[in-house]
Amino acid sequence: MAAEAEVMDELRRLRARVPQLTGALAASVDGLVLVQDTPGVEPETVAALTATALSVAVRMADATGQGDFRELLIRGVYGYVATYAAGRTAVLTLLAQDRVNVGRLHLEGRRAGLRIGELVDAAAETEQARAATGPAAATGPLPTAAPEPMPTRTRTPRAPRTPTSTPNARTTTEN
Repeated sequence: MAAEAEVMDELRRLRARVPQLTGALAASVDGLVLVQDTPGVEPETVAALTATALSVAVRMADATGQGDFRELLIRGVYGYVATYAAGRTAVLTLLAQDRVNVGRLHLEGRRAGLRIGELVDAAAETEQARAATGPAAATGPLPTAAPEPMPTRTRTPRAPRTPTSTPNARTTTEN
């Protein structure tokens, strides 16, 4: 993967922002390790289990009508395992101590998942473009397309307010 160094930098920055993290791993949705920083934990096992849990979470969200998968949180006696969607083909799994601020974990995990998703998806698109153009084009770098912007939230227009009384009404008196 071309974005390996950038993803690893993102994991390091994430661990600096949330000191209670004990590990971080970016994996494919198929359970293959992309980048990991999980001391004391077998990354291949975590990636495979993440893929399995992801499969169940996706089916659960779909069966209950909750929409596309976004995140999964598991709380154990000694801490948390949080998994976040990271683009179309990857997931981010974080291991945290039991004293972590879960709100902060979610905030930073979501941000990192978004960034890692952008990096992984852009690298996948570049590799697909190289494969489509043939081996002659594989010698030089291809320009990367800008990632698609996130959909913006739209607001429905408000109905005009009907005043209950005339605003700024002044009375005049003649002398």
